[in-house]
Amino acid sequence: MSRFKFLIAVASTLVAAGSAFAAPLTINLEGVEARGGKLYVSVQTEAQFMKNDGVAGDIVAEPEAGAKSFTYDLPEGAYSISIWHDFNGNGQFDMSEAGPPADGWSMIGAETMRAAPTFQDASLTLPAEGKAVTLSVLYPE
Repeated sequence: MSRFKFLIAVASTLVAAGSAFAAPLTINLEGVEARGGKLYVSVQTEAQFMKNDGVAGDIVAEPEAGAKSFTYDLPEGAYSISIWHDFNGNGQFDMSEAGPPADGWSMIGAETMRAAPTFQDASLTLPAEGKAVTLSVLYPE
């Protein structure tokens, strides 16, 4: 075997082995409303929490009403999940004058949050066998 073919074989083996360490994270969204705009799904590490960065995610333009499901293969570890439905399409996470979000949103523990989220309150631990989480999208009235 030539040196080049050997290196390709070793690299292919390493890539395949690296894939074996990925754990599936499935996010099931309930209550998505057909309000236009874009639906953003973001999986973040602690260093990325509440920033415009993430290890995985999707953008759904003009989402239809109903349930949605997303699956990402990630290394084991701690992650937060941020959902944002920018239904007015202004590219900003809007807050109402009274304080709560004026856009659709969700994250782990959203239903019981009464203050700004922390990574510890809004994260999960992804084990090697993977995990599924169900979140409901919260909309202003």
